[in-house]
Amino acid sequence: MNFVEELKWRGMIHDMTPGVEDQFGKEMTGAYIGFDPTADSLHIGSLVQIMTLVHLQRCGHKPFALVGGATGMVGDPSGKSQERNLLSEEVLKHNEGCVKKQLEQFLDFDCGENSAEMVNNYDWFKDMNFLEFIRDVGKHITINYMMSKDSVKNRLDSGLSFTEFSYQLVQGYDFYWLYENKNCKVQLGGSDQWGNIVTGTELIRRKTGGEAWAVTTPLIKKADGTKFGKTEEGNVWLDAKLTSPYKFYQYWINSSDEDVKNYIRIFTLLSREEILELEKQHDEAPHQRLLQKTVAEDITKRVHGEQALEMAINASQILFGKSTREQLISLDEDTFLSVFEGVPQVQISQETLHNSQSVTDLLSGETEGVIFGSKGEARRLIQQGGVSINRGKINDPNQKPETELLKDKYLLVQKGKKNYFIIEVS
Repeated sequence: MNFVEELKWRGMIHDMTPGVEDQFGKEMTGAYIGFDPTADSLHIGSLVQIMTLVHLQRCGHKPFALVGGATGMVGDPSGKSQERNLLSEEVLKHNEGCVKKQLEQFLDFDCGENSAEMVNNYDWFKDMNFLEFIRDVGKHITINYMMSKDSVKNRLDSGLSFTEFSYQLVQGYDFYWLYENKNCKVQLGGSDQWGNIVTGTELIRRKTGGEAWAVTTPLIKKADGTKFGKTEEGNVWLDAKLTSPYKFYQYWINSSDEDVKNYIRIFTLLSREEILELEKQHDEAPHQRLLQKTVAEDITKRVHGEQALEMAINASQILFGKSTREQLISLDEDTFLSVFEGVPQVQISQETLHNSQSVTDLLSGETEGVIFGSKGEARRLIQQGGVSINRGKINDPNQKPETELLKDKYLLVQKGKKNYFIIEVS
């Protein structure tokens, strides 16, 4: 496949330097993207760049993933309104290890000539002193050139430290080092990185007389104006401990029809023909949300694995009342609590549960009126078939309460179609 053509039809090219398409057509080409290690997980905002490297490798070229151990200590001013806190070397090393594990889920690091390769710019900056840097790097790039960059101009009024001002030189040197030592000729990145990237191509030209290229991807904007990759709780992370697979799956399943037509091109490896056919089917029956399900299943499986995807699907069905008791039991505790986050909870003892004379008593007085305010209210809804416990319908107001607990400590009570309660038995 032609890498540039592949990105074009997927809507993944914002800008590129002249001649880069010829370079990719001429030979196997090394290209890199930098990843910020200021957190111990990437979030879905990083997925655009990850998928760019995936397409690069699928098209027969060599991807380099640069984890910025050195640049993480400096801080990139691009798109930032204020200077961020700088992290210690120990924290950065931990974060780098976590990021590498996540990248290994997408890229093949052992496939021969175009195997992906991980590099850390701390390795070449750790022994470089300040005088060496300003002599060998700083003298090649003028102040006028650096001041013309949007990332600098946009911060002049609010303030910009020399640390952040020098960031583009540091990133430019990364590109130069990879060009010289790894034969890496292209830098890829988001459109907000254009200024930093072309500083690298300029440094390579001035120091070596050689030619290097740049390709940037558009920043994703959602149709409703809200920020891609953000929810009310914050970032949608790739780490299951920070964003559960269920919530991760839900983010994609809740995409609008307009947004999902972009997502299926950018975040899946489906061919153009497959996508067009899916879009046709989706438009014929939009209520079935075929595109959303395809994207959610594809990305969740790649990030979290088949088992986590199955659990996320089971969990999603539970809220809409379509699940079985077996599906409920199959959820692990984190997913169960994630699905029912915010649901009213009440605690009772094992003794209270076993001593309850009837399910009516349990759901009214013995749960402090949280579920039902009175025995009469509980009895009426049970007789109408509107109450279930652990997905089992309660038919008799006088039957003994269920003692088989989910994860050995929970009872899930459903009252009517949409009202859920959790009884935690301690």
